[in-house]
Amino acid sequence: MPGVKTNEVAGTRAVLRHFRMSAYKARQVLDLVRGQDVDRAAEILRATPREGARVVGKVLASAVANARNNDFLDPEDLYVSACYADEGTTIKRWRPRARGRATRIRKRTCHITVIVSRLPDDRLERRRARLAEQTTAGRSRRVAASRRSSAAADDAGSTSKASSTKDTAPVDEPVDADVDAVDDVTDAELTADAEGTGDVDATGDEDASTASDEAPSDEAESDEAAEAGDDEAATADAEEKD
Repeated sequence: MPGVKTNEVAGTRAVLRHFRMSAYKARQVLDLVRGQDVDRAAEILRATPREGARVVGKVLASAVANARNNDFLDPEDLYVSACYADEGTTIKRWRPRARGRATRIRKRTCHITVIVSRLPDDRLERRRARLAEQTTAGRSRRVAASRRSSAAADDAGSTSKASSTKDTAPVDEPVDADVDAVDDVTDAELTADAEGTGDVDATGDEDASTASDEAPSDEAESDEAAEAGDDEAATADAEEKD
Protein backbone atom coordinates (compact mmCIF):
# COMPACT_ATOMS: atom_id res chain seq x y z
CA MET A 1 0.00 0.00 0.00
CA PRO A 2 1.51 3.35 -0.95
CA GLY A 3 2.43 5.76 1.85
CA VAL A 4 1.15 9.23 2.53
CA LYS A 5 1.81 11.61 -0.32
CA THR A 6 3.81 14.74 0.27
CA ASN A 7 0.89 17.05 -0.29
CA GLU A 8 -1.24 14.95 2.11
CA VAL A 9 1.06 15.22 5.16
CA ALA A 10 -0.81 16.34 8.27
CA GLY A 11 0.17 19.67 9.73
CA THR A 12 -0.15 23.39 9.32
CA ARG A 13 0.86 24.72 5.95
CA ALA A 14 1.53 27.91 4.10
CA VAL A 15 1.53 28.24 0.30
CA LEU A 16 3.01 30.85 -1.98
CA ARG A 17 1.53 30.65 -5.46
CA HIS A 18 2.79 31.93 -8.79
CA PHE A 19 6.17 33.08 -7.57
CA ARG A 20 8.40 34.18 -10.44
CA MET A 21 11.05 31.50 -9.99
CA SER A 22 11.50 28.08 -11.51
CA ALA A 23 10.54 25.10 -9.36
CA TYR A 24 14.04 23.67 -9.89
CA LYS A 25 15.68 26.64 -8.12
CA ALA A 26 13.15 26.58 -5.28
CA ARG A 27 13.64 22.85 -4.68
CA GLN A 28 17.38 23.33 -4.15
CA VAL A 29 16.61 25.54 -1.16
CA LEU A 30 13.75 23.39 0.18
CA ASP A 31 16.02 20.36 0.34
CA LEU A 32 18.17 22.18 2.93
CA VAL A 33 15.39 22.61 5.52
CA ARG A 34 13.30 19.49 5.07
CA GLY A 35 12.99 17.61 8.40
CA GLN A 36 14.78 20.35 10.41
CA ASP A 37 13.48 22.10 13.49
CA VAL A 38 11.89 25.46 12.85
CA ASP A 39 14.68 27.40 14.57
CA ARG A 40 17.39 25.46 12.78
CA ALA A 41 15.62 25.84 9.44
CA ALA A 42 15.35 29.62 9.92
CA GLU A 43 19.09 29.80 10.68
CA ILE A 44 19.95 27.80 7.57
CA LEU A 45 17.79 30.01 5.38
CA ARG A 46 19.32 33.20 6.81
CA ALA A 47 22.80 31.88 6.03
CA THR A 48 22.00 30.76 2.46
CA PRO A 49 22.95 33.40 -0.17
CA ARG A 50 20.17 32.64 -2.64
CA GLU A 51 17.01 34.47 -3.65
CA GLY A 52 14.95 31.34 -3.03
CA ALA A 53 16.17 31.21 0.60
CA ARG A 54 14.64 34.64 1.29
CA VAL A 55 11.28 33.59 -0.16
CA VAL A 56 11.21 30.18 1.56
CA GLY A 57 12.04 31.89 4.86
CA LYS A 58 8.95 34.06 4.50
CA VAL A 59 6.78 31.05 3.72
CA LEU A 60 8.19 29.19 6.75
CA ALA A 61 7.46 32.15 9.03
CA SER A 62 3.89 32.23 7.68
CA ALA A 63 3.42 28.51 8.38
CA VAL A 64 4.71 28.92 11.97
CA ALA A 65 2.35 31.87 12.50
CA ASN A 66 -0.58 29.79 11.21
CA ALA A 67 0.31 26.96 13.59
CA ARG A 68 0.53 29.31 16.55
CA ASN A 69 -2.58 31.34 15.87
CA ASN A 70 -4.89 28.80 14.21
CA ASP A 71 -3.86 25.45 15.74
CA PHE A 72 -2.51 26.84 19.06
CA LEU A 73 0.80 24.99 18.81
CA ASP A 74 4.05 25.96 20.51
CA PRO A 75 6.47 27.26 17.86
CA GLU A 76 9.42 25.69 19.74
CA ASP A 77 7.91 22.20 19.25
CA LEU A 78 7.49 22.48 15.47
CA TYR A 79 9.60 21.12 12.64
CA VAL A 80 9.39 21.17 8.83
CA SER A 81 7.54 17.95 8.15
CA ALA A 82 7.17 18.55 4.39
CA CYS A 83 8.08 21.16 1.81
CA TYR A 84 7.86 21.09 -1.95
CA ALA A 85 7.64 23.30 -5.01
CA ASP A 86 5.23 22.69 -7.90
CA GLU A 87 5.46 24.20 -11.33
CA GLY A 88 3.11 27.08 -11.94
CA THR A 89 2.02 28.92 -15.01
CA THR A 90 4.69 29.52 -17.63
CA ILE A 91 4.55 32.98 -19.15
CA LYS A 92 5.53 32.99 -22.83
CA ARG A 93 7.26 35.88 -24.49
CA TRP A 94 8.95 36.34 -27.88
CA ARG A 95 12.32 37.80 -28.80
CA PRO A 96 13.30 38.80 -32.35
CA ARG A 97 16.31 37.02 -33.81
CA ALA A 98 18.27 37.10 -37.04
CA ARG A 99 16.71 36.72 -40.52
CA GLY A 100 13.28 37.83 -39.32
CA ARG A 101 12.83 34.91 -36.97
CA ALA A 102 11.59 34.94 -33.35
CA THR A 103 12.55 32.90 -30.27
CA ARG A 104 10.24 31.87 -27.47
CA ILE A 105 11.05 33.02 -23.92
CA ARG A 106 9.59 30.97 -21.08
CA LYS A 107 9.15 32.77 -17.78
CA ARG A 108 8.64 30.05 -15.17
CA THR A 109 6.63 30.30 -11.98
CA CYS A 110 6.17 27.91 -9.06
CA HIS A 111 3.96 27.20 -6.07
CA ILE A 112 5.98 26.83 -2.82
CA THR A 113 4.38 24.88 0.05
CA VAL A 114 5.81 24.47 3.56
CA ILE A 115 4.14 22.20 6.15
CA VAL A 116 5.08 22.32 9.84
CA SER A 117 4.04 19.77 12.45
CA ARG A 118 4.63 19.04 16.12
CA LEU A 119 7.72 16.98 16.92
CA PRO A 120 7.21 13.38 18.12
CA ASP A 121 7.32 12.85 21.86
CA ASP A 122 10.59 10.89 21.87
CA ARG A 123 12.26 13.53 19.74
CA LEU A 124 10.95 16.25 22.01
CA GLU A 125 12.37 14.44 25.05
CA ARG A 126 15.78 14.13 23.43
CA ARG A 127 15.71 17.77 22.43
CA ARG A 128 14.71 18.95 25.91
CA ALA A 129 17.41 16.79 27.49
CA ARG A 130 20.01 18.22 25.11
CA LEU A 131 18.87 21.78 25.84
CA ALA A 132 18.96 21.13 29.59
CA GLU A 133 22.47 19.69 29.29
CA GLN A 134 23.63 22.68 27.28
CA THR A 135 22.08 25.05 29.81
CA THR A 136 23.75 23.25 32.72
CA ALA A 137 27.08 23.17 30.92
CA GLY A 138 26.82 26.86 30.10
CA ARG A 139 25.94 27.70 33.71
CA SER A 140 28.84 25.64 35.02
CA ARG A 141 31.21 27.33 32.58
CA ARG A 142 29.99 30.75 33.67
CA VAL A 143 30.38 29.85 37.35
CA ALA A 144 33.87 28.49 36.76
CA ALA A 145 34.81 31.60 34.81
CA SER A 146 33.48 33.87 37.56
CA ARG A 147 35.39 31.89 40.20
CA ARG A 148 38.58 32.09 38.18
CA SER A 149 38.16 35.82 37.73
CA SER A 150 37.50 36.33 41.47
CA ALA A 151 40.52 34.18 42.36
CA ALA A 152 42.67 36.16 39.94
CA ALA A 153 41.42 39.40 41.49
CA ASP A 154 42.22 38.13 45.00
CA ASP A 155 45.70 37.06 43.88
CA ALA A 156 46.27 40.44 42.31
CA GLY A 157 45.14 42.18 45.49
CA SER A 158 47.40 40.07 47.72
CA THR A 159 50.32 40.59 45.35
CA SER A 160 49.79 44.34 45.37
CA LYS A 161 49.62 44.37 49.17
CA ALA A 162 52.80 42.33 49.45
CA SER A 163 54.61 44.54 46.96
CA SER A 164 53.46 47.68 48.81
CA THR A 165 54.71 46.20 52.11
CA LYS A 166 58.03 45.30 50.53
CA ASP A 167 58.33 48.77 49.06
CA THR A 168 57.61 50.61 52.31
CA ALA A 169 59.52 48.46 54.86
CA PRO A 170 63.03 48.71 53.38
CA VAL A 171 62.64 52.46 52.96
CA ASP A 172 62.17 53.08 56.71
CA GLU A 173 64.90 50.73 57.94
CA PRO A 174 67.80 52.27 55.98
CA VAL A 175 66.69 55.74 57.04
CA ASP A 176 66.77 54.74 60.72
CA ALA A 177 70.13 53.06 60.23
CA ASP A 178 71.50 56.16 58.55
CA VAL A 179 70.18 58.36 61.34
CA ASP A 180 71.78 56.11 63.97
CA ALA A 181 75.04 56.10 62.04
CA VAL A 182 74.96 59.88 61.77
CA ASP A 183 74.27 60.14 65.50
CA ASP A 184 77.19 57.79 66.26
CA VAL A 185 79.52 59.75 63.99
CA THR A 186 78.39 63.02 65.53
CA ASP A 187 78.98 61.74 69.05
CA ALA A 188 82.38 60.37 68.04
CA GLU A 189 83.36 63.68 66.44
CA LEU A 190 82.19 65.65 69.44
CA THR A 191 84.20 63.38 71.76
CA ALA A 192 87.27 63.66 69.53
CA ASP A 193 86.92 67.45 69.41
CA ALA A 194 86.56 67.61 73.14
CA GLU A 195 89.64 65.46 73.66
CA GLY A 196 91.57 67.48 71.07
CA THR A 197 90.60 70.72 72.79
CA GLY A 198 91.76 69.37 76.13
CA ASP A 199 95.12 68.35 74.70
CA VAL A 200 95.57 71.72 73.13
CA ASP A 201 94.74 73.49 76.38
CA ALA A 202 97.07 71.25 78.32
CA THR A 203 99.89 71.81 75.82
CA GLY A 204 99.34 75.55 75.92
CA ASP A 205 99.49 75.55 79.72
CA GLU A 206 102.72 73.58 79.67
CA ASP A 207 104.26 75.97 77.13
CA ALA A 208 103.22 78.95 79.23
CA SER A 209 104.62 77.44 82.39
CA THR A 210 107.85 76.60 80.58
CA ALA A 211 108.08 80.12 79.24
CA SER A 212 107.41 81.53 82.68
CA ASP A 213 110.05 79.27 84.17
CA GLU A 214 112.57 80.24 81.50
CA ALA A 215 111.83 83.95 81.76
CA PRO A 216 113.30 84.38 85.31
CA SER A 217 116.52 82.60 84.33
CA ASP A 218 117.08 85.08 81.54
CA GLU A 219 116.50 87.98 83.92
CA ALA A 220 119.02 86.49 86.39
CA GLU A 221 121.57 86.14 83.67
CA SER A 222 121.03 89.75 82.64
CA ASP A 223 121.38 90.89 86.25
CA GLU A 224 124.60 88.94 86.63
CA ALA A 225 125.97 90.44 83.43
CA ALA A 226 125.10 93.95 84.65
CA GLU A 227 126.81 93.37 87.98
CA ALA A 228 129.90 92.02 86.19
CA GLY A 229 129.95 95.08 83.98
CA ASP A 230 129.71 97.35 87.02
CA ASP A 231 132.59 95.53 88.71
CA GLU A 232 134.75 95.88 85.59
CA ALA A 233 133.91 99.60 85.36
CA ALA A 234 134.81 100.16 89.00
CA THR A 235 138.10 98.33 88.58
CA ALA A 236 138.91 100.40 85.51
CA ASP A 237 138.20 103.65 87.39
CA ALA A 238 140.44 102.58 90.25
CA GLU A 239 143.26 101.79 87.93
CA GLU A 240 142.94 105.18 86.26
CA LYS A 241 143.06 106.97 89.59
CA ASP A 242 146.18 105.11 90.55
